[in-house]
Amino acid sequence: MGNILGSLIGGVTGGLTGLFEGGPAGAVAGGINGLVNGGNDPSGLPNISSSTDPTLPLTQAMDQAYELENLELQGEEMRHQVAMQIQSQQFNDVQDEKAEQMREMNTLREVAMKQREADDKIVKEFIKTAGGE
Repeated sequence: MGNILGSLIGGVTGGLTGLFEGGPAGAVAGGINGLVNGGNDPSGLPNISSSTDPTLPLTQAMDQAYELENLELQGEEMRHQVAMQIQSQQFNDVQDEKAEQMREMNTLREVAMKQREADDKIVKEFIKTAGGE
């Protein structure tokens, strides 16, 4: 795919260069030359190659350094997301435990309330029987 794209770009660039330098005939010749030779070089121009342009290796090294830095940032972002997910899960676990404790406390309150009601009934019955009613 890169060679096809390079050839197309080379054809367009060669055609434009030929048009400016030699008119319509130069445009056709430059376009054909660019299409044929355009996929061989990074820029699509037949006169620029990694052996004639000393800036290409430097540019490639800078691109690789940028991609490496970007990869490190993505790794850091993934570590951050995992840490946030762990923290969120821990928070949810604590909230679930707290809710369970509240349910248990409410159940114990209800049982205690029913016990008081039962005690009140027993006391009322005792008072009725002790009073002679």
